[in-house]
Amino acid sequence: MLAEIITIGDEILIGQVIDSNSAFIGKELNKIGIDVYQITSIQDDKQHILNAFEAAKNRVDVVLITGGLGPTKDDITKHTICEYFGDKLIQDDTVLLHIEELFAKYINTPVTDINRMQALVPSTSTVLMNSYGTAPGIWLEKDDTVFVSMPGVPFEMKNLMKDHVLPKLQEKFDRPFILHKTVLTYGMGESAIAKKIEQWEDDLPSFIKLAYLPNLGRVRLRLSARGSDELVLSNAIEENIKSLHKLIGDIIVGYESEDSIESLIGKKLVEKGKYLAVAESCTGGRIAQSLTAGTGASAFFKGAAVTYATHSKSDILGVSETLIDKYTVTSNQVAEAMAIGVKNKFKADYSIATTGNAGPAKGDGNVEVGTVFIAISTPDKTFSEKFVFSNLRERTIGKAVNKALELMLKELD
Repeated sequence: MLAEIITIGDEILIGQVIDSNSAFIGKELNKIGIDVYQITSIQDDKQHILNAFEAAKNRVDVVLITGGLGPTKDDITKHTICEYFGDKLIQDDTVLLHIEELFAKYINTPVTDINRMQALVPSTSTVLMNSYGTAPGIWLEKDDTVFVSMPGVPFEMKNLMKDHVLPKLQEKFDRPFILHKTVLTYGMGESAIAKKIEQWEDDLPSFIKLAYLPNLGRVRLRLSARGSDELVLSNAIEENIKSLHKLIGDIIVGYESEDSIESLIGKKLVEKGKYLAVAESCTGGRIAQSLTAGTGASAFFKGAAVTYATHSKSDILGVSETLIDKYTVTSNQVAEAMAIGVKNKFKADYSIATTGNAGPAKGDGNVEVGTVFIAISTPDKTFSEKFVFSNLRERTIGKAVNKALELMLKELD
């Protein structure tokens, strides 16, 4: 079972809008055993769309299209679909009633003829009702290939996929099982991991594939299995992950879609009845942001201080100016003083602090670009480590955030 995703819109091609739709659709299709063969982004141009439709029909079983269903003149998808299928647009009274109800309930302006045009659909299509917008989804078939057109608004598209498209695809096609499990590791690079697990990887069953997904100090290892028996696939993945733990269990922190490292830190703090605070300089608040991105952070997170300027470390955290003068603002000593200061300020039990030079200039410190000092303070001790990550600013910040979380998690084990 193969699918192609076609996104339509100049805004995607010029980078004005990020194509998050394709990522969502690909993930959902994979869950029901349909592989995405290709993702194609094209302009709002009739001939370009027609060419893309024909090319996709010749290589996949399902074509999922997003974008171009709006009521304005630049949205030409429905008209182009009619040309491709030799069809015409007709008014769907159910869709029209839905549009009028949406305007009556949620929109202060009256319904216009342009809005009513959203109720026009290809006469041979199956209409997929869009409960959250005015543009319905459209299901058509040609030469054993299914075409589904959906609005490009992510919220509307996602609900159409869940409510209509995925159930209809599951009903229409017999599909294999595709299972994934992704292991989260911290603290070891991709090549070093590959060397340690080389024999294990060679011994994987032929129906299980391994993929390395590295990102700034953390590496995800995705095991993917395909076959007709879901239980066999699931058992095989679990058995091989058990043997993987024997090789690199010291760097495995969890599994994707279960617990992120931030979630694991939060759970361990809640279990202990303890709280965390963060002081950040070179990471600019990103550690605090990652810790509070999920729900329930108030149960373990007291607060953060982004003391970016040198004097703010003294004014807010109480770091001694004498200490800064002696060791400079980018040092183990100042990082540890920041950790103690923020822990005391927020009356927390644990704290993380970062100071360093992410670049591009040296700033107030005397260390090379890419140098970061990370301090951890616990109820029993305070310590710090020096790291040299990169000469690229964003890479340094990202690696510093991940390393700080890794160090914190280890102290909670």
